[in-house]
Amino acid sequence: MGEFLALGRRDPADESEPFNMAYLAIRGSGAINAVSRLHGSVSRAIFSDLFPRWPKAEVPVGYVTNGVHTPTWDSVYAQRLWAAACGKEPWVGTMEDVSAKIRAMPDDLLWGLRMSNRKALVEYLRARLLRQYAAAGESPEDVKLSQSVFNPNALTLGFARRFATYRRPTLLLHDPERLARILTNRRLPVQLVIAGKAHPADEPGKAMIRQWTQFVKRPEVRGRVVFVADYDMMVAEQLVQGVDVWINTPRRPWEASGTSGMKVLVNGGLNLSELDGWWSEAYAPEVGWAIGDGREHGDDPAWDAAEAESLYELLGHEVIPAFYTRNEKDIPTRWMARMRESMARLTPRFSANRTVREYTETYYLPAAAAYRKREANRGALAEEIVNWRRDMSEHWATIRFGSLEVASAGGSHQFSVEVHLDEVVRDNVSVELYAEPTDDSRPVPISMRRGTKLSGWENGYIYSAQVQADRPASDYTVRIIPSKPEALVPLEANLIAWHRS
Repeated sequence: MGEFLALGRRDPADESEPFNMAYLAIRGSGAINAVSRLHGSVSRAIFSDLFPRWPKAEVPVGYVTNGVHTPTWDSVYAQRLWAAACGKEPWVGTMEDVSAKIRAMPDDLLWGLRMSNRKALVEYLRARLLRQYAAAGESPEDVKLSQSVFNPNALTLGFARRFATYRRPTLLLHDPERLARILTNRRLPVQLVIAGKAHPADEPGKAMIRQWTQFVKRPEVRGRVVFVADYDMMVAEQLVQGVDVWINTPRRPWEASGTSGMKVLVNGGLNLSELDGWWSEAYAPEVGWAIGDGREHGDDPAWDAAEAESLYELLGHEVIPAFYTRNEKDIPTRWMARMRESMARLTPRFSANRTVREYTETYYLPAAAAYRKREANRGALAEEIVNWRRDMSEHWATIRFGSLEVASAGGSHQFSVEVHLDEVVRDNVSVELYAEPTDDSRPVPISMRRGTKLSGWENGYIYSAQVQADRPASDYTVRIIPSKPEALVPLEANLIAWHRS
C-alpha cells in the first residue's frame, strides 16, 4: 500500500503530501495527452515537478484537440445542405472532399440555412419561454410578451454554458448601458439569448445569473434578450443550431478545450471568442472573431475591462455591419465569406471523426504495438525494462562531466566533452546537445557521437557533435539522458544530467 500511495505524490518519499490522482495516472501511463494545443502547454507546466530538471517543452504531455459528434448537433436544415453538397454520410471516412464541396456551395443556399435555423430557434424560444414564464408565475403581460420575443431576421447572438467566474459570463454586462444600446438599435437589430446554470454551492456563479436575469427585465431590452432557464443538452442543441454568433469569454488559459463553439460550425454559426482552448488554434480572421492578445493576464480587472471594450468594438464595428451589409439579393456577402470558410475549414477539423482518428493513430495503435512487444515471450522485454530502470536509478549519481571544448569556424560550432559514466552502461545513455526552441515548435536535441576512450578511465569517453552556427554556441548545453529504444523516456526514467559551464 505504501508503494501505491507514493505513486500519487510529487515527492514519493513525503508521506505527509496529499495523494494526487493525476500524479498516479501519469506514473501509470504510457502516454499523456491534453485536449487542445494550449492545454498541452499549460499541462506541461503543471506537471513539470514530476520531471525535475527536464525542459518544460519535453515534459511528456502531448495533445489531441477535442472534436464534437457532428450529427448530434446539426439541424435538419444543416443535414440536408451537407448531404446535398457531400453525400449522405459526410462525417464518415477521411472527409477529404468536404471542404472543397462546401466552398463551392452557392451563397443563397448557405444563407437559406441560416435563415431557416434562426427561424426555428425563434419558434423554439417562444414556446419554451411561454412554459417558463407560466411556471414561474409571471404576469399575464410577460406571458404574452413571450410569444413575440425575437425577430427571425435579426442578428442573433448566443452565450450558454456553466456559470463560473473563470468563464466571465458577465463580460458582456461590463457596461450594461452600452450593451442595451447595441440591442436596441432599430436600424441594425441585435438579439441575445443567454442560458446556463451554476453549481449549487457556487455563490459567485449564482450571482452572475442574477445579474443577467435583472438585465433581461430592463424595459428597453425586453423581447431582445432572453435568459433560458433549466439549461441542458436539449436547450444547447437548439441554441447551437440557431444562433448566428456564439460568444465565449473564458479567462485564458482556463478553458482546457471547450466544445460549445465547435457545435455551431456545422450549422453555419460563427464564433467570437477569447483566444483560449480550441479557439486559440482554430481562429483566423477568415473564420470568425477573437478577443485577447494570446497571453495570460490573471484576474486583472483592468484587463477584463479592456476585453469587454474589445468585445463591444468588435460587435459594433465588425460583426453587426458585416451581417447587415447586403447585396442586391439581400445576402450579406462579407458574412457569407466568413461563414463558408468557417464551415469548410473548421467543421471537419473539429469533428469527432478527426479526433478519434488522431487518438487511434497517435496513441492507441502505438500503445497496442508496444504492449505486444512487452508481453511477448512471457514478458521478457517488460522484465528487461524494469531491470534497466532499476540499474539506471541505482547508478545515475555516478555520472560526471569533464572538460568541454567549443570551437566555432566555417559557419559551424564543434562541441566535444568528456563524460565519465562510471557504473552506467554506455549503451544505456544518450549524450546530447540541447537548445531551447525559438518558437512554438518542440526542441530537437542533437545526439553527440561517442569517440575516444579517456585514458585512465574504465568507462569514460569523448563525445562530440557539430551544429550549424545559425545560433550562438552559448545557446547549447550538453546533457545526458537514459536511452533504451523500447523504453518511454522520461515517463519511465526521468533522470537527466546537465553539463555546468
